Amino acid sequence: MKAVSYAAYRATPVLADVPEPGCPPDGVVIAVGATGVCRSDWHAWQGHDPVRLPHIPGHELAGTVAQAGPEVTRWRPGDRVTVPFACGCGRCAYCRAGAAQVCPQQTQPGFTLPGSFAERVAVHAADLNLVALPDGVGFITAASLGCRFATAFRAVTGHGRPGPGDWLAVHGCGGVGLSATMIAASRGARVIAVDVAPAALARAAELGAQHTVQAGPGTDPADVIADITGGGAHVSIDALGAPATAASSLRCLRPRGRHVQVGLLIGPDASPPLPMSLVIARELEIYGSHGMAAGDYPALLSQVTDGTLRPERLIGAVIGLADAGRALADLGRPARVAGLTVIDMAQQAR
Repeated sequence: MKAVSYAAYRATPVLADVPEPGCPPDGVVIAVGATGVCRSDWHAWQGHDPVRLPHIPGHELAGTVAQAGPEVTRWRPGDRVTVPFACGCGRCAYCRAGAAQVCPQQTQPGFTLPGSFAERVAVHAADLNLVALPDGVGFITAASLGCRFATAFRAVTGHGRPGPGDWLAVHGCGGVGLSATMIAASRGARVIAVDVAPAALARAAELGAQHTVQAGPGTDPADVIADITGGGAHVSIDALGAPATAASSLRCLRPRGRHVQVGLLIGPDASPPLPMSLVIARELEIYGSHGMAAGDYPALLSQVTDGTLRPERLIGAVIGLADAGRALADLGRPARVAGLTVIDMAQQAR
């Protein structure tokens, strides 16, 4: 099959012929219809999140079941599916409690296993981890859900929990931040979007942000947010994952506010200094948010199918598999197009 892979960290990812994946006894092989290009893939390519080399990236995928293992009971070839980026083992106490996203034995296509920058990808524990796609949700839209949109959905609805009229700050308006903006605005929250890039802030405003703050030298987003809100945000999300944005997210909160850490803090940023004195003095709550289990997808998909949420509006570019390596490398540079980049496998076939 065709796949994009890299043989060393920061080496140019190339399109090549590679062996097709075997089908796990409890899993499936999915013919990939579309897959997202995510900053988490970039972290792995940089070596911040070590993977086994050579490696095929990609973890935001949607497609059709091509083969099912003998232990699979719920799925058969031809089923249209998507999958969370963190797949549970299906046996541990966390998986049995519906919290597969924190399964200690989880597998992750694109990290612990070969990923979806490929014509086919294997997924383990299919009966637990696959999500059926409604007829009205296409592969390109579904590929935008698996990591960034689903992660933002759970971060907003499960951890942040803003009520109508609450102030919610989003630090970083990449895929996760723009998703969080749309989701929070749909719940009646007043969203303040923070980013260094004017194009990203403009897209956030289109998606429901009532205020935007351009971060940069001489501008302290926490002070600006305190002025806008008259005392600080009720909820703040670090959607980028940097020491500065994590600290700013905490500092912009009003007493008893909630900080949600979604952006990855890994490599040299794994242990950032944070204003813990404010956490104590203001009785702030701090949450980490790591994706969303397959069992939680119905609430998200129902809002996609009824039009409450429109993740397709977040897509900035649709490319073919041959362009995936360059798109992955570009994630370390200022975005040329605001929004998500999705690989359409049909473009590769033409």
